[in-house]
Amino acid sequence: MFSHVMVGTHDLDRSIAFYDSVLGVLGAAPGARSQAGTGHWRAFWRHAGASFGVCEPINGEPATVANGGTIGFLCDSPEQVLRFHQVALAHGGTAIEAPPGPREGPAGVLHLAYVRDPDGHKLCALHRPKRAG
Repeated sequence: MFSHVMVGTHDLDRSIAFYDSVLGVLGAAPGARSQAGTGHWRAFWRHAGASFGVCEPINGEPATVANGGTIGFLCDSPEQVLRFHQVALAHGGTAIEAPPGPREGPAGVLHLAYVRDPDGHKLCALHRPKRAG
């Protein structure tokens, strides 16, 4: 459904260091930095058919976060969820909500971890166990 997700940043170098580390946990290669035709800088990470990017806002205004918005990253295991969380905190992220771990819900048990990146964007690492049968 989505071609990519892009968020703004106040500090592209800091964001690249953060996302290289965090998305590396998921198997993504380091971000590719490029300059758009408008002159602003951005970086993209591509993995498993998905793209994620950070950019300097094209309109020159400060980058802001979405109130109520969350960007979810699919993990292969509960251990990868925990590692995503640990690496995010070690690289300038902030722990939010409940500690990482299983959550019971209508879809069954999900393993979740929530953090904010250094610019304040809310991220979720999620593992959904495969159902038997």
